[in-house]
Order: sequence, then C-alpha cells, then structure tokens
Amino acid sequence: MLFSPNRRQLGIALLALTAIAVAGKSQAGTLEDVKKKGVVVIGIQGDNPPWGYVDSSGKQDGIDADMGRAFADYLGVKAEFVPLAVANRIPALTTGRVDILFATMAMLPERAKAVQYSKPYVANEITLVAAQTTPINSNADMAKFVIGVPRSSTQDTQVTNNAPAGTEIRRFDDDAATIQALLSGQVQAVGANSFYPQRLNAAKPELGFEPKLHFTALYNGACTRLGDKEWNETANKFIDQIKSNGKLASFYAKWMKAPVPIFPDSVPGVPFTVQ
Repeated sequence: MLFSPNRRQLGIALLALTAIAVAGKSQAGTLEDVKKKGVVVIGIQGDNPPWGYVDSSGKQDGIDADMGRAFADYLGVKAEFVPLAVANRIPALTTGRVDILFATMAMLPERAKAVQYSKPYVANEITLVAAQTTPINSNADMAKFVIGVPRSSTQDTQVTNNAPAGTEIRRFDDDAATIQALLSGQVQAVGANSFYPQRLNAAKPELGFEPKLHFTALYNGACTRLGDKEWNETANKFIDQIKSNGKLASFYAKWMKAPVPIFPDSVPGVPFTVQ
C-alpha cells in the first residue's frame, strides 16, 4: 500500500523532527525579534563570583550580570539570565538557548571557531593556586600533586598544557566545585582565575592560599553566533559606549577593585568582528 502504517509513522516522525528544527531556530532570535518580545536572553556563569553568580536573594550578580543588564538597557529591553556551567556555555549559544554570552568567556583561538567574540571588556590572569605550605615552584612540581580544574575551562587548558605527563588532573563541573575540592582536600592545587585566592582565603584563611605558577593573562569578550554580523556589531558598539562613558570603569571599581586595563587591539586567532 502507498500509505502503509510504517510509512505513515515515518511521515509523522519527519514532521516532528522538522517542527523541532524550526523551534530550535526560532529560539535564536534576531535583534528585531528580541526588541519585539522585549527580552534579551543572556547566558552567564551561575556560581563564579565576582564574574557571574546568584546572590542570597536569588538575583544574578557580578560584573557579567552588570554587563548583561547594561546591554539590555542599551537595546531597550529587559535582561533574562540563564545560569550556565563552564562546559555548556558555547552549546547554549549555538543551539539558540541564549541570545548572547557574558559568561567569563576567555578569548581562545579554538573557541573562536565555534563562537564570534566581541572586543574585550575584562581581563583575567590564569594561575595555579595552592596553600602556602604546598611546595610547587615549577611546572615539574605539579606531577607530585592532584590538580583540580573546571572542566573545559581556560584553567583546564593551561594546566593540561603545562603539567608533566602523568600528572593527575581532576575535572569538576564548575569553579565552585573546583574550589570546594581544594578546600576539602580532594586536590592539592587548582587551576585558578584572578579571584580564586580571595574566595579560598575567605573560607580557610589559616592556609594562606596563593598563586604558585603563572600561566597566562587572558581577555574576556561577549560571544554571539558565528557569522551573525548584526549581533556582533551591536555588541561591539555597546562595549565601545560603556568604555567611553565611564560605565565599564564603574563596573571595574565595583567588582575588580581596579582601574580598567588597556585592552589589546587584537588577539591572535580571535577576530573581534565577523570576517
């Protein structure tokens, strides 16, 4: 028969898949779509102060949250935040779950193959942090200890690239879990961003956590989807504006306790505009 039950079931399945595909695409809104609905959906880290986190009242906070709210104001819409773990930031953007990322996205060439970076808006230093009494003075010393990192993060990349072969590296879901692993003794050192020592010493000041090895200085940018020139240009114009009107300086003073650094005009392998 022309329309056998199997063919009919196949047709229904194909229609369902088509509907899912269309729905998936519809989530990835254009700027016009965002302005019509009055909401921009922003991907942000969920538990990584002072970058992005949820405060005790349930409000998204941190420098990335302030950036996101300022970007929403720039567009004339409301900000809706989606807290993300390190490993699912890029998938959330590329699948259309969020419109843009302000999510501690360090500028790395391999990431630039999957997402479009804006100009940088914040700087970050990646180090290896351990208690003061932990004897780590060189990359070779890492082999003597268990090292913790957030999975798929810049810390993960830097520790993996610098640690001797055979070093035990334990990967956790996010920064909070990595910090807790060090505090609980699951690991003896961690790949860290600029604010790990502050958070660790607030929890256990008697251990005197400190940077042992310095890996690299990085810059973070907002991320939009590859090839989407309108979103990229809008993000860059927004960043130019907050740099010139002093708003970024106020965010830096509030969260970083430092002046705004001089940002590079380019980062190797990471274009700031749609090519």
